[in-house]
Formats: sequence, structure tokens, C-alpha cells
Amino acid sequence: MLDAAGIPHDAMASGLDEEAAKAALAAENLKPRDLADALAEMKAMRAATRVGGAMVLGGDSVVALADGTVLDKPVDRADATAHLRALSGGRHDLFSAAVFVEGGRPVWRHIGHAKLTVRPLSDAFIDSYLDAEWPAIAGCVGCFRIEGPGVQLFDRIDGDHWTILGMPLLEIARYLRQRGKLPA
Repeated sequence: MLDAAGIPHDAMASGLDEEAAKAALAAENLKPRDLADALAEMKAMRAATRVGGAMVLGGDSVVALADGTVLDKPVDRADATAHLRALSGGRHDLFSAAVFVEGGRPVWRHIGHAKLTVRPLSDAFIDSYLDAEWPAIAGCVGCFRIEGPGVQLFDRIDGDHWTILGMPLLEIARYLRQRGKLPA
């Protein structure tokens, strides 16, 4: 998304053990919004240790069902089927957090929030959808790419398009302009 927006950057893996981080954060009973924020900060802080004082952006997205259940990325196709069945006919929240770290400390953060309503999905639709989209959606929390066939899952979407794609891009660009890192 940064490339498409013309925002210069160098991409790197954070090196954070996400599973261990999520397990540790689960013990704190964080709200889904705060979980996304904490993971984004942890990723940025971890990556920042490798680039000195450079500005580092970390991000994470969390999907929470109406009952508060947090969905993770599916581990396999059967897990994706279970996720889609859980989402079917209901509303869920998507939180996409972004945190900039500079000089070893967080200097900016934003958590985008979208509310998405999934139409009732038949088992036949889920199977055909996964035939077309698996394994491309294996890395997608919520099992969808809204910019592709995943849009067919929804009856209603309330929220910023970029947040749904996984990053509150408008706010990130605004902050970079304020800092003089992008032309105003």
C-alpha cells in the first residue's frame, strides 16, 4: 500500500515472535483495539532496534466478532472455513493499528476501526470462495481481500477503505506530511 501511494520506505520483517507476543498479551485481557495497538508498537520497537534512530512504522490488524472473540489468520483451509462460518450472517469489528517509533520510542499512533457485516454464507459459497482464494488469503485476518472476491462476503461496510486493507493510510500520510517526510 505504501508503494502504491508513492510513500518511500524500506520494508523489513519485524523479527517479533507474534505467537509469543499474542500469548503474553492475552493474559492482560486487552480489548481487540488495544491488542492491535500493542502488536503494532511491539513490531515497530523490535524493528527499530536494527535501524538506529530511523523512523519505523509497525502495523497490525485484529478482527473481533460481536461476542468479543478475536480471530487470527487461518492456519489452514479448514480453519478458514471455520472462520467464514463464524463470520457468516454477523457483524464484526476490524482494527488496524499503525505506530511510528523514532529514537527508540513511540512518537505517533493511530487505530483505524471498521464495522463489517457479512451476509449469510452457504457452505457451497464458502467452498467455491476458498477454491478461488485459498491460499492467497492465508495471511489475511478475516479470510478476505476486500479488493478482490472477498467483497462478495459483505452486506455492509462502515469504515475507511485503507483500514480494511490493513493500514490507516490516510492518517499515516497526514503524519508524514506534518513531519516534512512527504511534500505538503
